[in-house]
Amino acid sequence: MQPEELPLAGHIPAQDRQVRRLLDAGSFTEADAAFDELLAGGSNFVDERWVRSTVLVHRALLAWRLGRIPLALELIAEGWTELDTQPPSGGSAAHTVSMLGFLLEGIGRRGPAMDLMSLAVQIARDSGDQPSLAHCELREGIARVFRAASQPEQAAHQFAAARELCEEAQSLAKPGRVKRSALACLARSLAGMGDVEAAERVAHETLALSRDTSDGYAMALANWVLAVLRRSQGVLTEARTFASRALESAENIHESFLMMRFSRELAEICRQLGDPVGEAAALRRAVTAAVSAVDILKEGLGQALEQRRVATQAQRMAMAAREAALRDPLTGLANRLGLERMAPVLLERNASAGRTPWLVLLDVDYFKKVNDFAGHTAGDVVLQEVANLLRRECRAGDLLCRWAGDEFVVLLVDASEDSLEAGPVVAERIRAAVNAHDWRLVLGRLEKKPTVSIGVASGPHNLDQLFAAADIGLYKAKRAGRNRVENGTDHPEPNR
Repeated sequence: MQPEELPLAGHIPAQDRQVRRLLDAGSFTEADAAFDELLAGGSNFVDERWVRSTVLVHRALLAWRLGRIPLALELIAEGWTELDTQPPSGGSAAHTVSMLGFLLEGIGRRGPAMDLMSLAVQIARDSGDQPSLAHCELREGIARVFRAASQPEQAAHQFAAARELCEEAQSLAKPGRVKRSALACLARSLAGMGDVEAAERVAHETLALSRDTSDGYAMALANWVLAVLRRSQGVLTEARTFASRALESAENIHESFLMMRFSRELAEICRQLGDPVGEAAALRRAVTAAVSAVDILKEGLGQALEQRRVATQAQRMAMAAREAALRDPLTGLANRLGLERMAPVLLERNASAGRTPWLVLLDVDYFKKVNDFAGHTAGDVVLQEVANLLRRECRAGDLLCRWAGDEFVVLLVDASEDSLEAGPVVAERIRAAVNAHDWRLVLGRLEKKPTVSIGVASGPHNLDQLFAAADIGLYKAKRAGRNRVENGTDHPEPNR
């Protein structure tokens, strides 16, 4: 037997996939416990190795199946908002959009649902990620065959579209859950288009594969297809058996999307049979109550979802505005206000860790000549290039700031590896990088190319004292001929 393809492998962390596997195997208690363990670090915590929106929306689907509706709503809204921050592309984004559409379809928000699922298929196709494409096509195919059952006037179109999607999905997918479910969905679309013989053959093939692998989802779909076929043939007793099996499989894996539809199918078959023990009547009452409850739930959840999403987006925009106020628009580095806000926190953290802080203060040499000779636009480009060199030569945890004009500040807050020499070492690296930079594309031929003079200081965990000492070092570097590094710590302030 060929190895099973793991659904969403490469897009979802292993712990999240384990909860999904337990649910798909009908191990509800174990899945609930595993989900609690997963959420121990925070429901919205996602390791930076993964695409955050994809993981959050997948967790929303898990929460929905586990009956944790408020958490599902919160995760959907946050995942959707996260996706809004940039145009979706790649396999992970395709899965995110597809899962959003599928979940919205399940709670009755059909307006955007199909558009999202179709968009996901296109994103996956453009990415060249065939496993993702197959999975996205499967979700859209399943949604279309269920829509066909509830919208007779569109049935022919929906079944034809589902057939095309599922034929490609099962051809692209490797042996596994996606391939089996695509086969079952293909069987339903074939039945809807009147190809009874092919539908029966594919449904039985799916059942055989599903039993071998205990795949409750594909088994539920395949039994449903056979129930539909037997009902159309007038063999109602067999139809009831297959419909009962389909509903039982859906209940075992807590798939409410399937449970509601299969219970309706079973109720109608029982009604046609005229079941003397009242099974049909009891089932119809149960379905009626469930449908009523779900309709109320759909409306409330739909409104809550939209409100939560709008609120989250507004909060994100407000945070972005606050962040922008702390950034220099020309270089993208922190501005003076940003340094004054962030430095005390970083210095306190540095002190708690027992590390020595360093402040690097640098000034671009001959910057006035750049503006006079090449113009202020070229001067702006020089400042942007210096900022890029700072990013390259400093560590991710260092705080980089454009202080004013052509002055820059670097606060080294993670100098644990060699805190006694970190400042001069990093400063010399910056000076050498600026000195070696090829400025000809920016400035052409210029008599004095830009260099930097740098002052460094260490000692107290106080921004003002560090800055004052580094300023002394910068003054010494300028006096000594520029393009050099000087340590201002423990030197008396010169007379200016």
